[in-house]
Amino acid sequence: MQVVEAMCFSHIFCILGWLCIAITKVAWWLYIGRLMVGCGMGLLSYVVPIYIAEITPKNLRGGFTTIHQLMICCGVSLTYLIGEFVSWRVLALLGTIPCAVQLLGLLFIPESPRWLAKVGRMEESESTLKNLRGENADVYDEANEIKDYTENLQKESEARMADLFQRQYFKSLTVGLGLMILQQFGGVNGIAFYASSIFTSAGFSDSVGTIAMVAVQIPMTALGVLLMDKSGRRPLLLVSAGGTCLGCFLAGLSFLLQDLQKCKEVSPILALGGVLVYTGSFSLGMGGIPWVIMSEIFPINVKGSAGSLVTLISWLGSWIVSYAFNFLVGWNSTGTFFIFSAICGLTVVFVAKLVTETKGRTLEEIQSSMTSRIVNTDTSSA
Repeated sequence: MQVVEAMCFSHIFCILGWLCIAITKVAWWLYIGRLMVGCGMGLLSYVVPIYIAEITPKNLRGGFTTIHQLMICCGVSLTYLIGEFVSWRVLALLGTIPCAVQLLGLLFIPESPRWLAKVGRMEESESTLKNLRGENADVYDEANEIKDYTENLQKESEARMADLFQRQYFKSLTVGLGLMILQQFGGVNGIAFYASSIFTSAGFSDSVGTIAMVAVQIPMTALGVLLMDKSGRRPLLLVSAGGTCLGCFLAGLSFLLQDLQKCKEVSPILALGGVLVYTGSFSLGMGGIPWVIMSEIFPINVKGSAGSLVTLISWLGSWIVSYAFNFLVGWNSTGTFFIFSAICGLTVVFVAKLVTETKGRTLEEIQSSMTSRIVNTDTSSA
């Protein structure tokens, strides 16, 4: 399926889902509406970074792809703000507006040059690339690289889900799945969804804490966008993961002091500081960079199946953490945050050992290097 076509279907799903939620008087239609919105947003969360990565120059790709995460942060914050003044039905109706605007906007955007090359429309691919780069831009080298790489891939059949587990894709799949699993099981959705409860349990004002979270989240995401193509993906990921580890540790320490009945005046400040450090650090890198890297590392012949698997695992992890968080906190708040801190610490090790830098490299260079390592190993051993 074409990327632009996939985005169109996603927005249609979202519009129908929001309308179901807004006008229904039967509870099960709420579930149907929420399911449709979830399907639409799940597909968009995958195809949007892919499309942005495929149309942008290599020196701007990271920043442009991360803007997607910044817009999500702004949208969520705006929704929280508007939700304070309107009913949930009106809020659902308002949700159809950006979907409709984007649906209309998709009529005017081109298909990805790499997708056009994949389906054999080479002249159209080069023409689209020239329009994207500007009339005076020299796209000869980039177009030839896309053409050569695509022709080599066309010798291989379109990969099915089972084909992803071949040795040549092992590195890409490990990095893509590993980052998504660690991103979700680091506790982001549990902390974000239950922030008010966390602040209340820690003895801090939930309204002040929530406002502080929003105030930290957007600027830190914007900073990540600015630094993405300057510092690189790996350094930002290492700093971000280290910060989330520290944030969870501080929150866990707050609840530990509360359990021990010590430093009662300090523990609420520790809880607030921990959550803010976690939120800011996550927004800086771990929120958006895994999606950037996922959009860069998979060859075009496996991008559909690999991206679907990685996105499925990401949303499954999100659901598990969101569902289990209340039970974990009920079991032991201190232990819950220390577990999250340990997982975030594991993320630092994972990034340091396995994630390679992709800044300033074309998609073809990245994907060739990720698969050629296995091929070279096999050749040398033979």
